[in-house]
Amino acid sequence: MSWTVFGVFLALNFAAASAGALFQPGAWYKTLDKPPWTPPDWAFPVVWSVLFLMNAYAGALVWQTGARGVPLAMGVYVASLAVNFAWSGLFFGLRRMDWALADVTMLWLSIAGTMVLFWPISPIASLLQAPYLVWVTIAAALNLRVLQLNPAPAS
Repeated sequence: MSWTVFGVFLALNFAAASAGALFQPGAWYKTLDKPPWTPPDWAFPVVWSVLFLMNAYAGALVWQTGARGVPLAMGVYVASLAVNFAWSGLFFGLRRMDWALADVTMLWLSIAGTMVLFWPISPIASLLQAPYLVWVTIAAALNLRVLQLNPAPAS
């Protein structure tokens, strides 16, 4: 694998991950009621770092094949990074847990779509997406439960 190609995909994933630094949980998030199965705060940056690293490697694997299905697969892949970036701004920045839930649903669908499109090109790249999909499933369930536990006040 070309280190340059991997570096580009790492940069794309770092850009998506940067939303977590721009829109941090802060005091507001600490005041929210959360389910007992909420992962500890330290787990989020650790897990996301590993997932973005795996995602970058998967993207680079697919890109380097030059296969016929690469353009569509890359389109869905990049869209998933954009949707991922938006979640932190919606949830922590705007404090719109409902919009964030819609966003994380789109993220789940885009990761699943990426897996399907990656499979015929590189089954390994597709399987590298599986932990990402599992974690986003947990994130979506957590988003939903926090929204249920903290309904928005009536306007």
